[in-house]
Amino acid sequence: MIEEPTKLTIRQNFPRPTPAQVDAFRGLQTGFVCDAMDGTGGLDTVIGPVGGGGELPASAVGVALVADNGPEEILATLGAMHIMQQGDMIVAATKGCQSCAAAGDIFMNMMKNKGAAGFVTDGAMRDYDGIVEAGLPAWCNGLNPNSPFAYGPGRVGFGAVVGGQTINSGDIIVADINGVVVVPFAQIDAVIAQLARIKEVEDALEAKVRAGAADTSAIAKMLEDGSAVIVD
Repeated sequence: MIEEPTKLTIRQNFPRPTPAQVDAFRGLQTGFVCDAMDGTGGLDTVIGPVGGGGELPASAVGVALVADNGPEEILATLGAMHIMQQGDMIVAATKGCQSCAAAGDIFMNMMKNKGAAGFVTDGAMRDYDGIVEAGLPAWCNGLNPNSPFAYGPGRVGFGAVVGGQTINSGDIIVADINGVVVVPFAQIDAVIAQLARIKEVEDALEAKVRAGAADTSAIAKMLEDGSAVIVD
């Protein structure tokens, strides 16, 4: 490049959901949220609760604040913590880096002190015992003791691709033991409108199964009309 890029670019005034919109997702399973978005929205399977979810709360809902770092970088994440609001979930994009940690226990404690709802990264984390002690829910791609750098460039308050999904600051993040789901800002109200129906259908189906149902009539119909065959 002819000139060095700005080390850190921060956007504070991105559109945010209302507290009522965020509250509409509390207590919901991530699967319900995906079903309300035609079965989509979940991040790649590699991103799961830190340590497998055994010793930390594995449920969180919050407003995405995206920190777009390069691999082995943390400057944007630090910038995100500087501007974060209570109830935000910092999403640290690292291009899926697995060669070092994207955050550790000190950072988790600082985020907790500022009122974060949780932390999501497509990179690794470190200092597991200290993370457990901090008690803030977190999702990552594993554990790695190596340290990141804070050289930049980084961008805060914009968007990034994380775990196969585009996440923009101001989206809603819903995370649990099953993984992490992003609800795009523009779709929040439409998804909320679908949630009650999805839950009603799911509850009814679960009740039938608990009562002994094992309906495979759709397969029987395919065999009957020839769209499926049994060959032996």
